[in-house]
Amino acid sequence: MAVSLLLFALISSAAWNSTGAQPLPAQRGYDQSFFKGLEWRSIGPYRGGRVTAVAGVTTQPFVYYFGSVGGGVWKTTDAGSNWMPISDGAFGTGSVGGIGICESDPNVIYDGMGESPIRGNVSHGDGVYKSTDAGKTWKRVGLEDTRQIGRVRVHPRNPDIVYVAAIGHIFGPNEQRGVFRSKDGGKTWEKILYRNDRTGAIDLVIDPTNANILYAGFWDVRRTPYSLESGGAGSGLFKS
Repeated sequence: MAVSLLLFALISSAAWNSTGAQPLPAQRGYDQSFFKGLEWRSIGPYRGGRVTAVAGVTTQPFVYYFGSVGGGVWKTTDAGSNWMPISDGAFGTGSVGGIGICESDPNVIYDGMGESPIRGNVSHGDGVYKSTDAGKTWKRVGLEDTRQIGRVRVHPRNPDIVYVAAIGHIFGPNEQRGVFRSKDGGKTWEKILYRNDRTGAIDLVIDPTNANILYAGFWDVRRTPYSLESGGAGSGLFKS
């Protein structure tokens, strides 16, 4: 959570236009009193389980997806009045860590499996799944041994470019962790940022004003049946 907030703060404070010469114009003001009567409320569903991944479609304000840690991916097309499970029978595991949707083609969705909160009873995943029809069908496209995925980001204008923040095995060392990138829609993957065999990538942010700029948060962490070893030399924030 701390890394996510830090990444958000960095993006917010660095909101420059694509030339980098001048700051973006100030946002139009609004009367905050309009929102005083609003309260948070649960909109279900009540069988989805804990949720660690949520995504929406910019051009379709009533369409949202969430990934639960034991119930796969769910979708609403009416702003949460109704939810439908859309991954039953398609995924090998039920724990979702990250959902990425392409802004220019919202039919293209990537789901990274394996929850990111490191609990004692954490559920692992089995790689990345892709849909090209807004969740009607799915295909696994690799990274099966990442186990836990913290975030998935898709290039806003190119659905074939996707980034995955992989935490990796939490009970022991492994090499398939760090930041991965695919330029061909998941057919092949390259590891573009790696620290060591016990440090994984927990979060990713694409600069909204320049899709070539990325921020990645790394977490040096190890889980045992009776303890959590959090933080270490591998942890840190990185920019490309």
